[in-house]
Amino acid sequence: MKRRQSETSTAAPLELREFLCFAIYATGHAFNRVYQPLLKGLDLTYPQFIAMILLWDQDDQTVGELGRKLSLQSNTLTPMLQRLENLGYIKRARNTADERQVCISLTDSGRKLRTRASEIVGRVRTATNLQDRKMKELLGDLNALRRALEGHASG
Repeated sequence: MKRRQSETSTAAPLELREFLCFAIYATGHAFNRVYQPLLKGLDLTYPQFIAMILLWDQDDQTVGELGRKLSLQSNTLTPMLQRLENLGYIKRARNTADERQVCISLTDSGRKLRTRASEIVGRVRTATNLQDRKMKELLGDLNALRRALEGHASG
């Protein structure tokens, strides 16, 4: 028992400000605070907004494809897609070739929303106060970190 106490007393104290995961977590919340009022005018949440971005990039995706790109399970994704459908931005339909798949496509209203939403990306970009070079470097580093963590978690 004494040994355990001495090991504990010599260990460096845990300081939250030194946790990379907390810095990323807190930064995510800061992003949400910037996005929230901007997306309110579109009646979208941030997860709905990024789903729409993926659909603007490639229309007519399956729920599975969209879920993989968003790193969301179908039990989280389905209510979000129902909401987007209720807003009139998307429509969902069973794939005629494979009834197990549900395809998501943009409505005219959903396509038109892209123009209104495009200014949001610029405003958030400005809020970061990052130069282009630094933004690209940070994106590269964060994507590499995510891949490393995913590789560690799966292997």
